[in-house]
Amino acid sequence: MSPQTPLPSAKAVRELVEGLVGRDVQVTTGGAMLDPAEGDGTLVGAYVDDRLALTAIVLLDLPLAAYVGAALGLVPARTAESAVAEGVLPSGLQENAGEVLNVLASLFNAEGAPHVRLDTIYPPGGPLPADVATWVPAFVRRTDLDMEVSGYGPGRFSLLVL
Repeated sequence: MSPQTPLPSAKAVRELVEGLVGRDVQVTTGGAMLDPAEGDGTLVGAYVDDRLALTAIVLLDLPLAAYVGAALGLVPARTAESAVAEGVLPSGLQENAGEVLNVLASLFNAEGAPHVRLDTIYPPGGPLPADVATWVPAFVRRTDLDMEVSGYGPGRFSLLVL
């Protein structure tokens, strides 16, 4: 039996995001599952192992993507709030949120487990390929969280390990 990619705890996710953005992050477990098909804007990161097999997916709703992106880049909260109100994630905030997705790969890389890396980022409102989209609503090992970045605002976060 080959080793399995670990499912990171809510605490590990919170600590990593806090360390990256340099702000307190409140996390509540048992959040609603995110689904980009619902049309409310979701930033999606797809992670693969060394065989290029899809291994994990991380989803940030548009507000959380804007808030972590702004906090990481030291962008004023009102800029992120405007992005949320307009329903569009500006490229600078998306790039910063993408960096958070990239660093989140470290949570999957435990000793003895397959090496996992961020492969592709799918922007909010864009189509997801079928091999990613079919897993999003699936009942797999997952962590669904409500998160709030201090000084910025709340959003939703889903992490799936396939």
